[in-house]
Amino acid sequence: MTTIPPPMFSFPLSNGEILVPRTPLITDAYHALLVANRERLARWEAWASAPLVLAETQSFLEANARNWLAGLELPVAIAVRENGPWHLAGAVSLHITPYSRSGEIGYWLDGGYEGRGLASRAVAAVLDHAFGALGIERVSLHTEPANERSRALARRLGFVQEGLLRQGLAFPHGRRDEVVYGLLASEWRQRSG
Repeated sequence: MTTIPPPMFSFPLSNGEILVPRTPLITDAYHALLVANRERLARWEAWASAPLVLAETQSFLEANARNWLAGLELPVAIAVRENGPWHLAGAVSLHITPYSRSGEIGYWLDGGYEGRGLASRAVAAVLDHAFGALGIERVSLHTEPANERSRALARRLGFVQEGLLRQGLAFPHGRRDEVVYGLLASEWRQRSG
């Protein structure tokens, strides 16, 4: 398990769980987590099918940081501390379209942390910020129909299934359907209020 230095900025989720900016400062730890989860993630994410290269991970994190500064993305990593230093457990991204005040959320979690509610807490924190300080009015979530964990998280957080994009996902060995969920700011406020 690769540790990260104490972050300069973090957002607490609960005791021993925080969100940290996804920047090049965490390249080694983030890359190690990707490599450890690659086979599992490749089932749901086309990008995980290709071999993972450290330099590409660093470039990806540099792009995350640029997009954050430009107001086009809220890229965070989930960090946990269990009797020791902080280490990474997953990631959440909110890709923002400023002119329509909308976004698309994505997330993934290390297999050892599934089933603990960590992804739900992390996504809920990002949604609070999106529908609050960022002034986003709509967030979508896209997943493969067979990804029941992701679909269950969407339903738990109040997303409404809006449709199916036939063969909307491109994988190395063919195309797959993509289910689309949506959540409005008014729905989130009503739920959280």
